[in-house]
Amino acid sequence: MLPKRLPVRLWTQAVFPSVKSSLSLCTAASPEIPSDAAEAVEALARYKDRPWDYLESEEYIERYGTSPVWSDYRRNHKGGIPPQKTRKTCIRGDKICGNPCPICRDTNIIIHYQNVKLLQQFISPYTGILYDPTRTGVCQKQQKQLNQAIGAARDHGLLPFQVPHVDFSGEDYSNSHDAVGSTPPPPTMTPWYWWYHTIQPDETEVAKVKKTYKAYLK
Repeated sequence: MLPKRLPVRLWTQAVFPSVKSSLSLCTAASPEIPSDAAEAVEALARYKDRPWDYLESEEYIERYGTSPVWSDYRRNHKGGIPPQKTRKTCIRGDKICGNPCPICRDTNIIIHYQNVKLLQQFISPYTGILYDPTRTGVCQKQQKQLNQAIGAARDHGLLPFQVPHVDFSGEDYSNSHDAVGSTPPPPTMTPWYWWYHTIQPDETEVAKVKKTYKAYLK
């Protein structure tokens, strides 16, 4: 009599000894990737090496048009007054928040110092300063990457930056200038009261002081 709890493989060998042990009762189904996920993975691999090509693709133009990627983004927050800072990050491990920022919501948008068209969308054309994240809605993590990418792009000469103009003046580099000239001697220190030199000390008091500090006087 066979025991009640017996593995399936051992039970089949005991009941059907002619059946080979390598025979499996069920076969694993081949995993099928959905078409949408496959297209997303393919698009991510396509724009990974050249992220600036995505801004010229039909997919980008159909989704954003000529507007910046953050123009149609609306932050969700409690109350009528938005917080002074955006969230630290939109993606924590495998979890994505309900309303990710304009960069985290699109996997094809990759921050890179050569992606000049994307970086220009976050720079003010009047001041040349990076927009505050409270205006664009970008999370703090992506804002830090934007700041680093803009600095690298300016170092490589891909983005212009304003250099203050200083008029050259020969007096500023002359040795006769007051700031680099010789320092005048300090004025002689004279007491403010007029009767200082007219006072004659008492000889007795002077003798007492000399006797007290005789050891220190030479």
